[in-house]
Amino acid sequence: MEDEPKTLLVTLTGKDRPGVTSTIFAALSGAGVEVVDIEQIVLRRRLVLGILVTAPRDWKKLRDVIERTAADLDMNVEVERGAGDNRSRQGDRSHITIIGNPLKASAMSAIAGRIADSGANIDKIERMARYPVTAIELHVSGAPADTLRPLLAVEAVKQGIDLAVQRDSLHRRGIRLIVMDVDSTLIQGEVIEMLAAHAGQEAEVARVTEAAMRGELDFEASLRERVALLEGVPESALGEVYDSIVLAPGARTMVRTLRRLGYRFAIVSGGFTQITDRLAADLGIHFSRANELEVVDGRLTGRIVGDVVDRAGKATALREFAAEVGVPLDAVIAIGDGANDLDMLNAAGLGIAYNAKPMVRDAADTSVNVPYLDAILYLLGISREQIEEADAAVGIVTPAPPLTT
Repeated sequence: MEDEPKTLLVTLTGKDRPGVTSTIFAALSGAGVEVVDIEQIVLRRRLVLGILVTAPRDWKKLRDVIERTAADLDMNVEVERGAGDNRSRQGDRSHITIIGNPLKASAMSAIAGRIADSGANIDKIERMARYPVTAIELHVSGAPADTLRPLLAVEAVKQGIDLAVQRDSLHRRGIRLIVMDVDSTLIQGEVIEMLAAHAGQEAEVARVTEAAMRGELDFEASLRERVALLEGVPESALGEVYDSIVLAPGARTMVRTLRRLGYRFAIVSGGFTQITDRLAADLGIHFSRANELEVVDGRLTGRIVGDVVDRAGKATALREFAAEVGVPLDAVIAIGDGANDLDMLNAAGLGIAYNAKPMVRDAADTSVNVPYLDAILYLLGISREQIEEADAAVGIVTPAPPLTT
């Protein structure tokens, strides 16, 4: 438009090193221009710096100064005169997180193509992690998240990557509540199967558990059937099972990092309070709900005390914890793997199927299929570098991966 102010776009590229940005701004300052916008990225120590400034009356003189400065820096520069600022981002803004191990160019091409097909535009791209997985976040506008999510989910399956679409909102930047399943999510394996090994019933319990997690059996009935097989197991077996528990890779990192940011955590399990309460205390998790095994005279009776925490019970617990924390359901993230997690995943603002059964992956908002629970941090806009910096500040050192050039 004719009434838009004239502007100069300065694009500088070359080897990154300290002082480049300050030097180019020193050159610009002599012309008294105003800064309108700046974008800078560094890829493999190569700098791309874009600066949009108001154009002075004698803009060609400033262009010559910039070109001489770039030559002194041994960098390339383009100076383009135009009018106005960047166009405003369109409505319906979303964050799309892509996780691959590896992440191939063909996958990025396919996802970018589907975004374009929807009429949306990619406004910004940034890397969240380069190991142990590659995680990329796209800032997208121009199409509703509800439109993008099913379209991209189909493509993600084809490409063998994990992908999450989240609406851009203040909830993503505020305090949120994380509600997690325990068995095969927060920890590896199933506690009831570990207990069943002490009764010589591990194979039978594992068979029933697998069918229940696929949604083939009523959860409460199957749980009572399995717990009955534990009758006579000494109470001491609970401690032995707890000591043998292996957390999912990245579980401590995820809880530690998000607690620093003020997030609240809850675990909701079809397992047993004798295990989950200790787990919550050890990890610093704020809320815990599970079933209680009856113990009489130092042995399990094969019965459960009180009501069973089943599929509906997990969703109820999620809502109660959200109310206690004081966050809306849109600010709740639920993570689970089995059919009895479905109501909980659907109740949350973001439901994540973690290495889940097919029916759960199909029903959840997104799925994470890499064996690292802390990959969920990338869905929240937290980069691997930020995690490591926070850990280093309290003396936790993460071995660095090999550098590439």
